Amino acid sequence: MPFARLAAAATPTSRLGLGLAAVGRPGYINLGRDRDLPAERTVDALRARTHELLDAAYAQGVRYIDAARSYGRAEEFLADWLRARPEYDDVVIGSKWGYTYTANWTTDAERHEVKDHSLATYERQRAETAALLGDRLDLYQIHSVTPDSPALTDRALHARLAEAAGQGLTIGFSTSGPAQADAIRAALEVTVDGAPLFRTVQSTYNALETSAGDALAEAHDAGLTVIVKEGMANGHLAGPHAPEALRAVARETGHSCDAVALALILSRPWAGVVLSGAATVPQLTSNLSAAAVALDDDRLDRLARLAEDPRDYWARRGQLPWH
Repeated sequence: MPFARLAAAATPTSRLGLGLAAVGRPGYINLGRDRDLPAERTVDALRARTHELLDAAYAQGVRYIDAARSYGRAEEFLADWLRARPEYDDVVIGSKWGYTYTANWTTDAERHEVKDHSLATYERQRAETAALLGDRLDLYQIHSVTPDSPALTDRALHARLAEAAGQGLTIGFSTSGPAQADAIRAALEVTVDGAPLFRTVQSTYNALETSAGDALAEAHDAGLTVIVKEGMANGHLAGPHAPEALRAVARETGHSCDAVALALILSRPWAGVVLSGAATVPQLTSNLSAAAVALDDDRLDRLARLAEDPRDYWARRGQLPWH
């Protein structure tokens, strides 16, 4: 793990992180946001909610926070929180570039974000992130790499990323879509001056979408830290939406469906950090209880049967409305 602060953390929740996708902007695709967020989603209201979550996460042992340029004002909210709490110097901060937020603080925009993995976008967004997070940024990731992403072949971009790495910034990438495994394996081949460029990978993996598992294990074996996002499948594995097999295991263990869903990921030996995408403090506390869930082989086998064809999973995800 490239972050000694995380590797040395001994709290039960040290392998759980907090992602800010759901609270940095008024619209997102998670189920239940009408219920979870304030009725008036002003900048100040979501700033306050973000800070409330960050305080609760830190108090419960979370030490990795994940943002992105496209998460509305998430970097700004995080920067405000960090400035107000300079004593929290053991927090590891990650962000991502490659998508530009275009919804202008609305929930009904025609397009909420625009993807561009060009060198010009990296230069612009790196400056924007630096203006907010400065030297508190530890990890900068290419956002949602797919096998056809120019970020995998742009040698000029690789050189700039390697230059940032030489200055102390950890460089990683995230993946999305039904071909995540192909994107991961292609990224593992990217080198600069004979040395691997990427030190972390962040991918979607959950009880319904397990197709990247083998490739993530290969990335782990190659020395990358694996960060898992969307462990709750955008809300499909929580309470009222959870499939019966997950509910049954939750009843047997005495834990919530969301805790069991995240515990499944924590059971993978290659999973370094598993993100909570909670929008409320009770959700966060429930998510973090995953660290106390024990899953035996029988329960793991039953949960494994929930996996879907990745093409079906991502097609359904692509139809989720921005609430």
